[in-house]
Amino acid sequence: MDSIKIKVPVTIKAVLTEKLKEHMIEDFTKLADQMDLEIKQINIDRQRELENHPEQGGEIARFFGNEISQRQRRREEALVRKETLEKLAIGAEITQGTLERQVELKIGDDFREVMNVEVLIKDDKIIAIRG
Repeated sequence: MDSIKIKVPVTIKAVLTEKLKEHMIEDFTKLADQMDLEIKQINIDRQRELENHPEQGGEIARFFGNEISQRQRRREEALVRKETLEKLAIGAEITQGTLERQVELKIGDDFREVMNVEVLIKDDKIIAIRG
């Protein structure tokens, strides 16, 4: 066998523009607000369940407590990410995620070169592919 096809990750980065920064701050704010609403609804549901099934108070409290904790964690993460983003300078490169690409490896290829690929985006346009 002289070659093999594999899937490798590609890092997607974006140049932080004013437009992107505003959009991301808005998304984090909406997520935090959504978690607040869900916590309020969970508290209402918990109270209703406790009234309907007082004999299962401990179980109900644990279940709804876990649900609230998850929402509080997500809310805090969103607020921390928002705060971090607000401090970033326009022009900074931020990681947006990863995708996969398929490559064919051949004997003698530089493996590090195949693995370290990133795509740089600015205002939804690809401006660089780095290898």
